[in-house]
Amino acid sequence: MSNPLLTPTEQPFDLPDFAAIEDAHFTPALDAAEAETRAAIDEITANPDAPTFENTIEPLELSDEPLNDVLGPFFLLAAVSSTPEREKLQRAFSPRLSALGTDIALNEKLFERVDTLWQARDELELTDEQARVLYLHHRYFRRAGAGLDDAGRARLREINAALSEKTTAFGLNLLADERDWFMPVADLTGLPAFLVDAMKSAAEEKGSETPVVTLSRSLIVPFLQFCPNRDYRRTAYEAWTSRGANGGETDNRALAAEMLALRAERAALLGYESFADYRLETEMAKTPDNVRGLLQAVWSPARAKAEQDAKVLERRLHAEGFDGRLEPWDWHYYAEARRKEEHALDEAELKSYFQLDRMIEAVFSCANRLFGLEFTPLAAPLHHPDARAWDVRRDGEHIAVFIGDYFARSGKRSGAWCSALRAQKKLGGDTAPHVINVCNFAKPPAGQPALLSYDDARTLFHEFGHALHQMLSDVTYGSISGTSVSRDFVELPSQLYEHWMEVPEVLQEFATHAETGEAMPEDLLQRVLDAATYNMAFQTCEYIASALVDLEFHAGPPPADPMQKQAEVLEEIGMPRAIRMRHATPHFSHIFAGGYASAYYSYMWSEVMDADAFAAFEEAGGPFDPEMAKSLESNILSTGGGQEPEALYTAFRGRLPGVEALLKGRGLDDVA
Repeated sequence: MSNPLLTPTEQPFDLPDFAAIEDAHFTPALDAAEAETRAAIDEITANPDAPTFENTIEPLELSDEPLNDVLGPFFLLAAVSSTPEREKLQRAFSPRLSALGTDIALNEKLFERVDTLWQARDELELTDEQARVLYLHHRYFRRAGAGLDDAGRARLREINAALSEKTTAFGLNLLADERDWFMPVADLTGLPAFLVDAMKSAAEEKGSETPVVTLSRSLIVPFLQFCPNRDYRRTAYEAWTSRGANGGETDNRALAAEMLALRAERAALLGYESFADYRLETEMAKTPDNVRGLLQAVWSPARAKAEQDAKVLERRLHAEGFDGRLEPWDWHYYAEARRKEEHALDEAELKSYFQLDRMIEAVFSCANRLFGLEFTPLAAPLHHPDARAWDVRRDGEHIAVFIGDYFARSGKRSGAWCSALRAQKKLGGDTAPHVINVCNFAKPPAGQPALLSYDDARTLFHEFGHALHQMLSDVTYGSISGTSVSRDFVELPSQLYEHWMEVPEVLQEFATHAETGEAMPEDLLQRVLDAATYNMAFQTCEYIASALVDLEFHAGPPPADPMQKQAEVLEEIGMPRAIRMRHATPHFSHIFAGGYASAYYSYMWSEVMDADAFAAFEEAGGPFDPEMAKSLESNILSTGGGQEPEALYTAFRGRLPGVEALLKGRGLDDVA
């Protein structure tokens, strides 16, 4: 039988034929794709002609296309619909892919051709984009160990293979903990209807007759906000924060220590003082000291404000008859009660105005007004029945396929992210991207609209900002397409797009009541906007604590006991006792199962720019100013990694920003 991963698809816009793809297809497809990629590399290195950009760099750019066609669908399915068979395949594929990547990176003949071009770059007649691509390829080979001796290369292969396997294991362990835990809740007193409905839906999936809380953020956070039962809150909170640290086969603590040691050894092998120095070399921040400077500038006012807030919340705790200190499982509950009192905002009332479908319309509408994009529902077999697809066009021309997979379910990785099943490029034929946003919103009972929290709606806009970066990409070479930029720049488009969710005219049009269809009343709208920075000190502290722990893990000798190092960092910065890290070490998937090692700070680095960038719109003709939108697209969204991020931002704004706009945006600019 034919393998749908190895034959041309007949689906619209060459989408993968998910209806025909079976798990058994992946291994033979990977075998064929790997052979094709290795053959392409061999053809480059066997070429007797002197190296040119056209006979070396361009075929190198295209060499991984067969792999992308197989791995794009596979890693999507593994992340959003994990099964034991797919987890087994992940563990099998991980060392193979690591070995392939290392073989290419340490191919002496290939590097010799690339280095020859690099040394002769001033004599080559390259476009600006080609010069950038050559620079990035040469830098990649240098940083990947091309200059090592035989012993160094051999050890690097071992390190890369071990890190690949441990990265996969960390993510699968975390997924198992999140998938397996749930808590039946018999006493529903005080819980709003939307939360009870979501808990009943979760119970159906878990086979429970009693409503349940799971470790899906869209379920556990509102549970912590509204549940008056302190014992329930503590049990749920401790389960949420102990993911990856429950002992047994899924415990990630030893894995974290092993990965930190391997990263440090790899950095030393390549000639760097620490892994953070190695990693930050290619980022805007450049050095660990620059990262510390930003984080500490924001930490001080955030901590001061959080300590003030903690005292207020603790008084509420005591007023309800509880002795002792405010605990981490209390914060969400009393903060929500305080918000309701001080801002007259009730999350249950608010959620009725944030319907998922209407918020999807909102992100599309803003993209249309800013960039002229039009979205039409697309019928195609997708990876899951919950997923939806749209044909994205501008002036009648197909730009991209956008896919949304919005609901939490068992076997789906937690969090939210954007990825491209296929990236935009022009080399080898015009290729329009296939872009997907994945979220984990609570799924409503059948026939009822999905309601989002304010933070959920912000997440929707955030991930769509990443999608715009992919969809509006307009480059020749896939290696610099879309989000192929430094980690501390990649969050700029996503965090900038969040600002449009809070534009009053957007909320007035799309924040309509789920039952009545009426627009959000003006007084409620104003209260929402007035409370935009409410509880921001808490959010800032839990984030910066995680970013600083990440940095200190990697900026010096690797800790033998990461949990002890984590505790030392938190003590040194004076972490408020009622606030914990947003991502504690055993479940810090950003840095142990993702691409953010030494770079979790990047969200805040980008926020410095996004606050300043949105101010540029406000200083011009308003949030939908056409000239600013055109500048944003031409200088940032369409260029991918075609230039250094400092140059891209300066071309858009005329200068680089300071931290002042960030502090103001977080309501921390006037903290005593």
